[in-house]
Amino acid sequence: MPVKVLILEDNPVARSFLCRVVRESFSDANVITEAGDLETARRHINLTGGDRGLHGVDPFKLILVDLELPDGNGMELLAELTHYPATKIVTTLYSDDDHLFPALQRGADGYLLKEDRFEVLVEELQKIVRGQPPLSPAIARRLLTHFRDATSSDAQAPDSGFMRATGFTTSKPVPIDKVPDHERLTPRESEVLTYLSKGFTIKEIASLMGIKWFTVNDHIKSIYKKLNVSSRAEAAVLASKQGLV
Repeated sequence: MPVKVLILEDNPVARSFLCRVVRESFSDANVITEAGDLETARRHINLTGGDRGLHGVDPFKLILVDLELPDGNGMELLAELTHYPATKIVTTLYSDDDHLFPALQRGADGYLLKEDRFEVLVEELQKIVRGQPPLSPAIARRLLTHFRDATSSDAQAPDSGFMRATGFTTSKPVPIDKVPDHERLTPRESEVLTYLSKGFTIKEIASLMGIKWFTVNDHIKSIYKKLNVSSRAEAAVLASKQGLV
């Protein structure tokens, strides 16, 4: 089944460029939908089940979001899509803290600069397959600087799905408690967790299970949520201690 991608970008040239980046990044056959403003993007998203991607429809699996748009700001859409089952990547020209951290706080899973070379963007976007957040080199350096400068006593690093996924979080470790019955993993999720615990990448797990890597990514998000963990290492430790795998 083709992977559905939504690209929200008001500049036609930049939009065409990002389409090429997406096609080059993934071997799966892609169905790319383009939107030049928030209204159009919301309309396309509503056709795939609304802001939660309701069961029974075919939601987008990857959404690229520009921040400055003719009818608003891409951060508005990120906030609206907190529960939408897609990997959401900001694609922008802004590399400052005032744009970076709010975007991550609103649920961005990655942050790419459109000024980067084509090859760099392809390489960064492909990190999704390996379970890593796409992050332009300049943004990675900015994050590292931010955390190096922060002190242990008063650092208030922004929290987000991306920050938790990378382990960059200032929250205290969550006690390992018994997983409630209603949060038990499905057989499919248990299988994914087993492979994760053994160190396989998302792409390798997808190949072993005969499913798309985006589907594996969805399973991992569900596993993290059910186990109340934020990284592969935490999931593996908890799984081992509770005999989940």
